[in-house]
Amino acid sequence: MPNDPADRAAGTPAGPAPDSAAGRARRITVQRRGPLLVEGPVEIELEDGSTVFSDRFRVALCTCRRSRRYPWCDTSHRRRS
Repeated sequence: MPNDPADRAAGTPAGPAPDSAAGRARRITVQRRGPLLVEGPVEIELEDGSTVFSDRFRVALCTCRRSRRYPWCDTSHRRRS
């Protein structure tokens, strides 16, 4: 039976293999005083239950909530010089 826990080796996490198309692990890069960089494509569920989608190979997610395009970062977090 597919995905049967009895078929897994001890210590192997449940769920799809990290290399499979449906379950490929996403890389998220955290930057101090900056956005989260996420390898795409991504679908994001917002607080109000709506979803937004990007098919780009990498997206920047706003963490400061200053962006006019939230949840996408528009670099509004940068200090004015």
